[in-house]
Amino acid sequence: MGLSIRNQITGTVVSVEPGEVMAVVKAGIGGGSGTEITAAVTKEAVRELGIVPGGAVTALFKATEVGLATAPLQGLSIRNQLPGTVTAVALGEAMATVKVAVAGAELTAAITRDAAVELGLREGTPVVALVKATDIALGTEPLTGGGARDDVAW
Repeated sequence: MGLSIRNQITGTVVSVEPGEVMAVVKAGIGGGSGTEITAAVTKEAVRELGIVPGGAVTALFKATEVGLATAPLQGLSIRNQLPGTVTAVALGEAMATVKVAVAGAELTAAITRDAAVELGLREGTPVVALVKATDIALGTEPLTGGGARDDVAW
């Protein structure tokens, strides 16, 4: 299946922390770089997709859900602050598309032209990509035999 979601970053599940209805899933990206992506998904999705520590997942999030900063931020509820480097900037009349290299992957941010200009974004600019955990969907390869995993217990 093809998707219009530009940002599709693969990783390995590090932890699954279940809550009442939702679970917080942390996945390492970049092949041992120490960079993690945090996603908040339903416990039902974790069970149905068979998401367990050590398993492979793909983090999916739209370019419009990515904010950019020129330095790490303190005192912020956004769980994903991914350090990277701008690889390309395309300025339109109202919006800009910014490509960012992050932990061996590339992500796309769609921000206003004014923001891109004010931040001085150009190829080589160090940035921090900001993505809320609730804006990330997780995908897995289809399970052989189909259906939910019965060994994911809460």
